[in-house]
Amino acid sequence: MNPIVVKRVHRILAHCCLIAASIFFIVPFIWLLSTSLKPLTQIFTFPPEWIPRPFEWSNYSRAVDYIPFWTYLRNTAIITVCSTIGVIISCPLVAYSFAKLEWRGRGLLFVATLAVMMIPGQVTMIPLFLLFTKLGWVGTSLPLIIPQFFGVPFYIFLLRQFFLGLPDALREAARIDGASEFRIYLQIMFPLAKSAVLAVALFQFMASWTDFIGPLLYLTNEPSYTVSLGLQQFQSQKGSEWGMMMAVSTMMVLPVIVLFFFLQKTFISGITFSGIKG
Repeated sequence: MNPIVVKRVHRILAHCCLIAASIFFIVPFIWLLSTSLKPLTQIFTFPPEWIPRPFEWSNYSRAVDYIPFWTYLRNTAIITVCSTIGVIISCPLVAYSFAKLEWRGRGLLFVATLAVMMIPGQVTMIPLFLLFTKLGWVGTSLPLIIPQFFGVPFYIFLLRQFFLGLPDALREAARIDGASEFRIYLQIMFPLAKSAVLAVALFQFMASWTDFIGPLLYLTNEPSYTVSLGLQQFQSQKGSEWGMMMAVSTMMVLPVIVLFFFLQKTFISGITFSGIKG
């Protein structure tokens, strides 16, 4: 058989498999969006009706009015943006040190970083809570932001792998020109790792945006709640209003989907750790 035909057949089969697999991921979101626009009497009909009749756009306005949604959204945005900035500042710097710099105890400290990454979050939950209580941070958003400025082990590991793939010849050439190590990192290595850093930033954005346990532990005042806590509060008080609850859920998940849609190429190239081409 013609190799070109075989290649096309393989490509068609691969696309068919990907389309079939994507259905399992997109159907729940379509159901969420459809339910957010349905009247209550249509939500539990069987067989399910995918197209609302009529479209209940009032579910969104009523849900926003029922809880201080915009206050929760502002709090979530502040925590998410600040924690993402903290990750972008700290993790690449630590990862570059592990990957490219020679210093005593580097291997031992990297092993300790991997060990910390393997510890379940439930183990450190109580010690961290006691620590932040002594610091007087409980009741504020600081426990959700400040730790990110000291590095996240998983992100450090990912970025270290990327930096290991960058050639040392670039550093040596810059050092011959008189550049300091920090300048080499800031002006040469960090820009080359942009795709990986953006992938890590997207990971952190999604983790902070959808985080529920952290705000539940540390945010004690309702004006400081995030959207995830507001959604839980809405469910406990208005659980029978499924249309309104799905409307709030849709507004919560939509920013993540939009962000990934615009950054998907950078995200994919970052997590594949392709290094330098050419």
